[in-house]
Amino acid sequence: MVTKTRAQRSAMYSLLWLLAIAAPTGGSAYAQTYPAGPVKFITQQRPGGGTDPALRIVADHLGRMWGQQAVVVNLPGAAGLIAARAAAVAPPDGQTLFFATVTTYVALPEMQANLPFDVNDFVRIGFVGEVPLAIAVTAALPVNSLPELVALSKRQPGGLNIAAGFRGSMPHLTTELFRSRSGADLTPIFYADSGQVMNDLISGRVPIGVEGLAGPMAAGQLKLLAVASPARVASRPDLPTVAEALPGFAASGWFSLVAPRGTPASIVKKVSDDLREVLALPAVKQRFDTLNVSMRSMSPQDLSDFIRSERQLWKQVIKQAGLAAQ
Repeated sequence: MVTKTRAQRSAMYSLLWLLAIAAPTGGSAYAQTYPAGPVKFITQQRPGGGTDPALRIVADHLGRMWGQQAVVVNLPGAAGLIAARAAAVAPPDGQTLFFATVTTYVALPEMQANLPFDVNDFVRIGFVGEVPLAIAVTAALPVNSLPELVALSKRQPGGLNIAAGFRGSMPHLTTELFRSRSGADLTPIFYADSGQVMNDLISGRVPIGVEGLAGPMAAGQLKLLAVASPARVASRPDLPTVAEALPGFAASGWFSLVAPRGTPASIVKKVSDDLREVLALPAVKQRFDTLNVSMRSMSPQDLSDFIRSERQLWKQVIKQAGLAAQ
């Protein structure tokens, strides 16, 4: 039998100790090599529509930071179900991320029975931004304020039609909240995308609409009556808030970045930190300002708390409007 000398044993222990402190532990190893290739960002938005431009700005800057291609995958339809399902079954390696909207966490679990996945399984990364929703009317409608709109809807036989996006969208839920709080006689008309909404509003086919305060909605072709944000927006300080007529009223189209269940914590932390760094860039803030998108810096835990409060708010609206799955 070969017996190691004390010096040999000491040398062996020293080598093992050095290897132990030099070797990366499981979680950090992922972060050190991430991303290993192009990163896909799934979104329910149509190309160029809604918040798609803002999402592409964020994805592009993250891709540059990582030295990898950022690929935005647009999967619209089914109130966001198609995009959410694709993200839920993606490999949990951080190479596929999901721009989840308020619809993902609020409408889908309340309005869709037997979802093929649990929205709570998505790993929260961080808040990206929000777009204030605006209530607008066609130029020909003889109203210039929310009280006048409510009064006209009650006088009009059968009330008034209002373009409210797709069922379960934030424009739709905001419409339902406004109807409930104001008593306005409004009938929601549903659309597949915001482009069609704007076409019908501008042409006068539908007299009222709720949409994000961006693009055509802010272009001056319609009469904007109010924004649903808690405070007036910097780009339109002359535009009153809905809350000035209905205290406490607030709604916005927000979007966040999440990952499939099982994504390593080290990758989530890295992406979360990098996302906040991107959102702090003056160039990104300037681009967001032109799109009327505001930011909030949130940690993964902050985002989880925010989502919980949003679900509590809109769950009641969905139930009162008779939209909850039976």
